[in-house]
Amino acid sequence: MHIAAATVVKADVLVSRNFKHIVNLDRIKQFNGVNILQGYSLIEIRSPMEVLHYEEKNL
Repeated sequence: MHIAAATVVKADVLVSRNFKHIVNLDRIKQFNGVNILQGYSLIEIRSPMEVLHYEEKNL
């Protein structure tokens, strides 16, 4: 449901910690295959660590 909603609203990226069902390369390929067949664009699916950027501060 989350992937379908993100696809329909054309989200830039879907971020999830669900590595078993969502952030899984084989599943991402399947989701995008369905998107293409249905006329939607590809969806970027990433883990939080791939999108968070921490700055190191000198204290």
